[in-house]
Amino acid sequence: MTNVNKLRNRFRQVLAGDSCVHPASVFDPISARIAVDIGFEVGMFAGSVASLTVLGAPDAILLTLTEFAEQARRICRAADLPLMCDADHGYGNALNVIRTIEELENAGVAGMSIEDTLLPGQFGDPVTTKLVSVAEGAAKVEAALEARQDGDLVIVGRTSAAAITTANDAAMRLKAYQSAGADALFAVGVRNRQDLDVIAAATDLPLIVGGVGPELMDVDYLASRNVRLALQGHQPFAAAVQATYDTLKALREGRAPSRLQRVAKVETMKQLMRDADWQTRVKQYLQE
Repeated sequence: MTNVNKLRNRFRQVLAGDSCVHPASVFDPISARIAVDIGFEVGMFAGSVASLTVLGAPDAILLTLTEFAEQARRICRAADLPLMCDADHGYGNALNVIRTIEELENAGVAGMSIEDTLLPGQFGDPVTTKLVSVAEGAAKVEAALEARQDGDLVIVGRTSAAAITTANDAAMRLKAYQSAGADALFAVGVRNRQDLDVIAAATDLPLIVGGVGPELMDVDYLASRNVRLALQGHQPFAAAVQATYDTLKALREGRAPSRLQRVAKVETMKQLMRDADWQTRVKQYLQE
C-alpha cells in the first residue's frame, strides 16, 4: 500500500518546481509499476485510455465514473506513483463533479482535471466540439474544491479552448478557473508558442499542456512559461496493444512459444509483480 498524502505532496512539489517533466501514460497496475521502476515523477491516467482499457471503446464518454474510479484505485493501490487523472467534465454538471471528487479522492489519486468541454456530444451536432460557459466551468472548479476533503489533493481547471476557439479565450477561461480556486491549469491543443505565451501571461499557476505539436515539445521553453507537466500522448497503451496482437497472431499461426520475440523475461515479470515481497510474506506468515 502507498502513502496517499506522501504521493500528493510529491505531485505538488513537481508543480511547485522550476522544471517541466513528461508524465508516464499508465493504464493498469503493471504499467504504473514500470513507470515507477524507470523513474517517472508522475503518472497520467487519461479518460481515453481508461475507456479503451476497461471497455474497449472509444473516448465518447461511455465509461462511467465508477468504472474510471475503480481502475484508478487499482493503479494507486499497486504503485508508488503520484497519479494525475483526466476526470473529463466531472461526469455531468457541478453536482456530478462533487461525486467525482469524492470517488477519485477516495481512490487515492494525487490530482485530477475538470474540463469545460460540453460533454457528451449533443443530438443533432455530435461532431462539433463545444465549450460550456465560463461561469459553468468556474462553478465546476468551485464545486470540486468544496467536495475535496484532503487539501493536498490537486484540483486542475482544464480547457481545450486553444484548439476550439482562440488562445485569448483559453487564457480568459483559465484565469477564471484560477479565480475559482484551482491549484493548477491544463491547456489542451495549444497551437504554437505565441498562443502559449498568451496563456502563460494570464496566470501565475502551474500549467499542464497536452495535445500540442513538436514545436512546443521543448522542456526548457515550457519550463520558462511555467509549464510543469507536458503530456506526450498515450503510446504505451498502443504499444501494449500491438505487442499483444503480434504475439497472439504468431501463436495462432503456429509459432512455438519458445520462438516468440520481445516477451518479458521471467526476472522482469517477478520484479513487476513484486515477487520478492510476496515470497517474504509467505515465509513470515505461512511457514512454521
